[in-house]
Amino acid sequence: MRLFLKNFGPIGPGLSDNGGWIDFKRVTVFIGNQGAGKSTVAKLFSTFSWMEKALVRGDYEKKWFERKGRLKSQFLTYHRLEHYLESNQWGDAEIEYQGSACSIRYAGGQLSITEYAGDRQMSITESGNQGYALPQVMYVPAERNFIAYVRNPRELKLSSDALKEFLTAFEQAKHSLRGVMRLPINQSEIEYDKLNGILNLKGPGHKLRLTDASSGFQSFVPLYLVSEYLARTVQEQSQLSQQPMSADELARFKQGVESIFANPTLTDEQKRAALSVLSARFNKTAFINIVEEPEQNLFPSSQWDILKSLLAFNSQGPHNRLVLTTHSPYIVNYLSLAIQARHVQQRIVESGRTDLQTRLEEIVPPTALLAPDDVAIYQCSERDGSITRLPCFEGIPSDDNVLNGWLRTGNELFDKLLELEEAI
Repeated sequence: MRLFLKNFGPIGPGLSDNGGWIDFKRVTVFIGNQGAGKSTVAKLFSTFSWMEKALVRGDYEKKWFERKGRLKSQFLTYHRLEHYLESNQWGDAEIEYQGSACSIRYAGGQLSITEYAGDRQMSITESGNQGYALPQVMYVPAERNFIAYVRNPRELKLSSDALKEFLTAFEQAKHSLRGVMRLPINQSEIEYDKLNGILNLKGPGHKLRLTDASSGFQSFVPLYLVSEYLARTVQEQSQLSQQPMSADELARFKQGVESIFANPTLTDEQKRAALSVLSARFNKTAFINIVEEPEQNLFPSSQWDILKSLLAFNSQGPHNRLVLTTHSPYIVNYLSLAIQARHVQQRIVESGRTDLQTRLEEIVPPTALLAPDDVAIYQCSERDGSITRLPCFEGIPSDDNVLNGWLRTGNELFDKLLELEEAI
């Protein structure tokens, strides 16, 4: 999965290498200042991932997507990006998305969609989507703590479609709770009082409503509950492949079954194969979790805890994806820790020193280990609209990035104050 992006909102020339293509790995991170375009790229990836899913599932015909103005009026409004299509100081917008089932390209005011397989292009009616992992796409907005702060979030008149969808998933996650759930920070637990519709946060020696808890918990709990719930649901669907469909999905599925059995040219074996392909279209087998600022209002150690949890959820399925936007140098450094831990694990296996495995797991749990090729970190610049991918040394992302740069700047400013004090 990858995205080509130029002249869209705060994004100018886009990525300077790799032909301009932003590769989305198992874990993809965007860093940069406010207004640099981190969320813009993440929101576009969310939008096109959903469009690809809708095409594969047959929600709409290809021609419906290709109508002039559809991208702006129907899809970009979801994340409030519709005005970003207007020409900026760098020129006209150019967008192209390449997924495992289709390629979507926008340029010059027209949207074209063709199925994509290797170097070949084929009609969307062809079976190029076989093997496509139908995803559950969730965009976790930075405003998530708002729904945990108010007592009756359902009564809110939310203007953000992304926040509305997240609220729906949050409600589903709450109702799925069975008993007490242990949270990975501060020896805390969460439980849902269904009778009164209240989430209670429990810690050593205290119990309080989530609405009365600290801002860190109000940010952490919705993110954790929704991510855990959706990752678990997708994993169960992948294993059982017998989850209930919505009414619209069921109607389309029945129509597809009728079409297969009404085709006199198919043998019984071919019909069974066609039914298998049809069924796979409607069972979600991937979780694309796109999270804005996972570190929001969290202490550094808690940032490590939420990152470990998100990596664990991501590891539950081979087709899962985790996309993060962050201002935190801790998140980037902890990702380096997860990559180095994977390297150490390989060394332990090669050396036969299995006695060291337990010590490694005490530092980084197995579900948080990351292979270098599974991670990409991109830095967005608010100055010129460019995007650069952080280089790596032996698989570890470079610490020469804008976040660590500001840490060094803080130290340099402090040194200048000490010099001034000495002069006094």
